[in-house]
Amino acid sequence: MNPCFFDSGRILIPRGDLSLWSVIACDQFTSDPAYWEEVRLMTEGRPSAYHITLPEVYLKEGDAATGRRIASINDTMGRYLREDLFAAYDGMIYVERTLRDGGTRKGLLGLLDLEQYDYHKGASSYIRATEETVLERIPPRVRIRQDAPLELPHLMLLADDPEGLLIEEIAGRKSAYEKLYDFDLMKESGHITGYLLDEEALSHVRRTLKTFSDPDRFHDKYQTDGAPLVFAVGDGNHSLASAKECYERLKERIGAEAAALHPARYALAELVNLHDPSLSFEPIYRLLIGAELELDDLLGSLRSQAPAFHGGASKPGEISLHFQSGLEQRTLSIPADPGILPVSILQPLLDTYLKDHPEVQIDYIHGLDTVRALGKQEGHIAITFRGMEKADLFPGIIQGGVLPRKTFSMGHAEDKRFYLECREIL
Repeated sequence: MNPCFFDSGRILIPRGDLSLWSVIACDQFTSDPAYWEEVRLMTEGRPSAYHITLPEVYLKEGDAATGRRIASINDTMGRYLREDLFAAYDGMIYVERTLRDGGTRKGLLGLLDLEQYDYHKGASSYIRATEETVLERIPPRVRIRQDAPLELPHLMLLADDPEGLLIEEIAGRKSAYEKLYDFDLMKESGHITGYLLDEEALSHVRRTLKTFSDPDRFHDKYQTDGAPLVFAVGDGNHSLASAKECYERLKERIGAEAAALHPARYALAELVNLHDPSLSFEPIYRLLIGAELELDDLLGSLRSQAPAFHGGASKPGEISLHFQSGLEQRTLSIPADPGILPVSILQPLLDTYLKDHPEVQIDYIHGLDTVRALGKQEGHIAITFRGMEKADLFPGIIQGGVLPRKTFSMGHAEDKRFYLECREIL
């Protein structure tokens, strides 16, 4: 691994019908089991990433059912390897993803060095989390990964590259690369094409990433003497934190020297330019679920914790939270300092409310129409608010550490990264 800590590696691409192989990230449609049932029926009896990943909608089934699913995943991974399902390529892959709105997101798939990643608040590593990591969400993901012979990434890293020095330069030479895949994604989720980088392109990546980690360049760009932040984890932070945890356990078991040479030291991830025009930041809204859930009770709790809340639309210098319960809609507004995000105020208050109401569950929903529709259902309350601007991401992490968990989503649910490429990690 070179000093740029993101490099080439051995990547596996399935042979056969990739439109049925490739499925959306496991943390999508967590409140829509019908979506995943349709995927199950589409892929039944066919090689598919669906059979070797665990959609989070199924975690609600309980520990015993989850254990059976994990055992089946590992068995199926082993069978796919024995059946020689995959073609292997050494290098990096330039990825073009056509989104549902017709835009094209450009990415670079390679290996991330977990030694250079830290998800804890206040980290000074080159690769950091964007949002607070919910520690209790790591163990079930560790269970999935710890004995799995393969990893399938839905990780998306962000580089703050407004000049387009890295990926855009690679994209300009794509006609010189070998095309590895080119197909439509299932359920009208767009199109994806992948190209294997040649040696000249790999050299360009390594040179450019080395400049990104230069302390002098970092100081000039962000006016700070702190440790350079090169990549921020945009999607899949909990999966990456679980990979880190598995690697740390491996070091304890076999020793740091042996672990440094082990494939589990690395995680396959796609790098995207934060300034890619197709990359939009969408708020992740909150949905509360409980049979006895009452809107007045929730609003009363929020107001008791933050008396400055008042009903009605926000005034200058204020932010608003919007609530939907059945057909009823309410708004609370509160004064806030410039730059404060609504979710930064909301989440701690919800944490206190949920602690006092253990019968109420929370879900994190992508898409305004989706969460509003769910909020109309009995026993549901949807909470919506203004999101953040993507240009504020890197300065916010550098200055204040990680953002509240589930602050933003990169684009709509259907535009999330699909499982496609694989890598052996045992």
